[in-house]
Amino acid sequence: MPSDCLFCRIIAGELPAAQVYSDDSVVAIRDIAPRAPTHILLLSRKHIASVREVGPEDHELIGKIFAAGAELARREGVATDGYRLVVNTGRNGGQTVDHLHVHLLGGRPMAWPPG
Repeated sequence: MPSDCLFCRIIAGELPAAQVYSDDSVVAIRDIAPRAPTHILLLSRKHIASVREVGPEDHELIGKIFAAGAELARREGVATDGYRLVVNTGRNGGQTVDHLHVHLLGGRPMAWPPG
């Protein structure tokens, strides 16, 4: 765990966060600057800087992150009307924390194209 990684520190319990889900692979927290009525960050417990670093050994982990997102969408009441699972990768992709995470956004209509 990199000592300067914000999300690693949240996962380790060193920094406070509004946790809504936790299992052996994924921790989910409410975003501190929500962009939708439901805005949850699904964090990989394993430190992976971004999607660029995902390897074959991480395929099961990625599936668990998306399954947790679907479960949280149901719990949050946004599954029926629809939601987004968003992964930002790199500076131009909008990634601001170098730790693999997925944004669950729901509770309002989403425009297209995003960004």
